[in-house]
Amino acid sequence: MSRDALRIIDLSVPLDVHSKEPTPPEITYYDHEQGAIGAAAAFGVEPEDFPEKKAWASEMVRLSTHTGTHVDAPWHYWPTSEGKPARKIDEIPLEWFYGDGVVLDFSDKPTGYEVSSKDIQEKLDEMNYQLKPYDIVMIRCDADKKLYDKDYAISHVGASAEATRWLIDQGIKVMGTDGWGWDIPFNVQTAEYKKHPRSGVLWAAHYVGKEKEYCQIEKLANLDVLPTSHGFKVAVFPIKIKGASGGWARPVAIFE
Repeated sequence: MSRDALRIIDLSVPLDVHSKEPTPPEITYYDHEQGAIGAAAAFGVEPEDFPEKKAWASEMVRLSTHTGTHVDAPWHYWPTSEGKPARKIDEIPLEWFYGDGVVLDFSDKPTGYEVSSKDIQEKLDEMNYQLKPYDIVMIRCDADKKLYDKDYAISHVGASAEATRWLIDQGIKVMGTDGWGWDIPFNVQTAEYKKHPRSGVLWAAHYVGKEKEYCQIEKLANLDVLPTSHGFKVAVFPIKIKGASGGWARPVAIFE
């Protein structure tokens, strides 16, 4: 295949200390001169021994496994899934993370809207598309455009538990959102719970992972620039962190 026939679109947000995530990364940047000082100390030479007293640039990063664009493993939701120990991010089959991409556009819905399976089925009918097992389904609400707004974490639409179960029942193993979280925003959840305390309100969609195994991608980006809602591949391989509940990823849409 010709390189000219290949188009790859980045579907991730940057790791940026200025983002308004509740848990932004801490990044320390070391320039080439600082690199020469460190290298000199490590190898028993002087900074002056490097060309123009310059060596490598590097960064030190401290962050949660759920900072930035990432994939949640079943272990994130609950200790067990489908009656067995929940799998961690390094235990999920890689085949789950490469497949046909499908974008469900709910950018016309208000912040806090909870997407139902009926909403999804109506959207699929509009698209004239039928889901198949291992499609990678992504909800678009354009919350990625608010990454630097103070209300970023509560600026998205969310999926209901019922919609999440329905997607899994269609054979979907990986689903995602360009919002901060897969569920409706926490402020909406807690307001409803305080008004009428009951189960099935707080983190309801995540808890579906107790009964049905699946992974979710959070903090996707650029779903609005994709030229089509389906007909492309998605690769979203998570970083292999031993025993972790999630892993950072740089998902891409691949058009041939």
